[in-house]
Amino acid sequence: MPSRFKIIRLLRIKVVDKPGFLGRIATKLGELEANIGEISIVNQGPDFLIREISLSLVDENHLNLVINGIDKLEGVKIETITDPVQVIHEGGKIGIKSRVNLDSLSVMRNVYTPGVAEICKLIAKDKKNALRYTAIPNTVAIVTNGSAILGLGNIGPTAGMPVMEGKSVIFEQMVGISAIPILIDSLSSDVIVETVKNIAPTFGAIQLEDIAAPLCFEVEERLQKELSLPVLHDDQHATAVVVLACLMTINNRADLKLRDCRLGIVGLGAAGIGISKLLLAYGVKDLSGTDLREEAMQRLSSLGGKPCSLEEVMAAADIIICTTGVPELIKPEMIRYGQVILALSNPDPEIDPDLAKRSGARFAADGRTINNALAFPGLFRGALQAGANKITDAMKIAAAVAIAGQTKADNLVPSILDREVHSAVSAAVSAAWKNRG
Repeated sequence: MPSRFKIIRLLRIKVVDKPGFLGRIATKLGELEANIGEISIVNQGPDFLIREISLSLVDENHLNLVINGIDKLEGVKIETITDPVQVIHEGGKIGIKSRVNLDSLSVMRNVYTPGVAEICKLIAKDKKNALRYTAIPNTVAIVTNGSAILGLGNIGPTAGMPVMEGKSVIFEQMVGISAIPILIDSLSSDVIVETVKNIAPTFGAIQLEDIAAPLCFEVEERLQKELSLPVLHDDQHATAVVVLACLMTINNRADLKLRDCRLGIVGLGAAGIGISKLLLAYGVKDLSGTDLREEAMQRLSSLGGKPCSLEEVMAAADIIICTTGVPELIKPEMIRYGQVILALSNPDPEIDPDLAKRSGARFAADGRTINNALAFPGLFRGALQAGANKITDAMKIAAAVAIAGQTKADNLVPSILDREVHSAVSAAVSAAWKNRG
């Protein structure tokens, strides 16, 4: 079963400073089925402690049950309840900061008027000078219309801004790229394409994000044709890279021949189609897929895949990759012994990986593990470093090889926070562009 805990709350509690009181709190929380995280002392007095306890809970009703239960304990008082997710988002997660310390009038004159005019004239004379004298080659636009935000659907671009800010944080922290969210309030491909084309001179590359299928396919294809800079739809291609990397790791550990395996894709939206494209480009010969939409099935067929029913995919494929957004779609009885199950929908997978393994799967993982954040920072860093004007299948495959090569111990993919992984992906992507035939 997927995790039943949906919210996190921090309870700041005043507790009598005597033996046994913390144990009583922990016991009560256990009785109330609250999942305890970190416990810390944040203050103290002559006869009391202020403890902060992190709890994972099902919902607000569950929180109220916990509050009522704790309030009944002698010597214990809840002082504050906070949502750490809301706290970390207050004021936004990103901001533009200067690389220059503006501490004198002479610096002011150099970075702005009159000194900046000299740089403007250099760029007017030759636009290539912008690559040296501006932030353009290290700046990526994260473009969304908010039509497919996480598992939330079409909630609009403004509601999707926290996701875009999160992407910006990852870009900056992992590979030093300045990534700027661009929110476009339209479901029209013409509006999105024209908007991006008009602002493109600001950026070294364009990342499309959380745009629903099939609109995302048209927008990406048109922008790739009409712009001379890298354009990548993250939900399609970065996800596909990490899936391929995971399968390469499994291939090595289980002595499989990935290209000869039968692969099944359950859900043919942006991620499912992107994964299908890259696996076929890698050389997979037998790929089937299923979706409730006829248009999606036709798209798979046009790529060289075989449209099937869910039952046929589950019965025939050695490797199952699910991207449907439907929790618990895959039942334990559907799994054949020895299958590989990647249930990638977030926050709730099509089947919990542990349940899949108990049901006979040889390997299983979900979207928390197979996360596109392992791929997109290095894909863009490598493309920008190489001066690429597009991101090719060879660059994506090189990124997958690099991720698989950085995977350690019994993991299927490495940690997102391992900066060596992102450096390795960047180098591999850059080399793939420079070594293209």
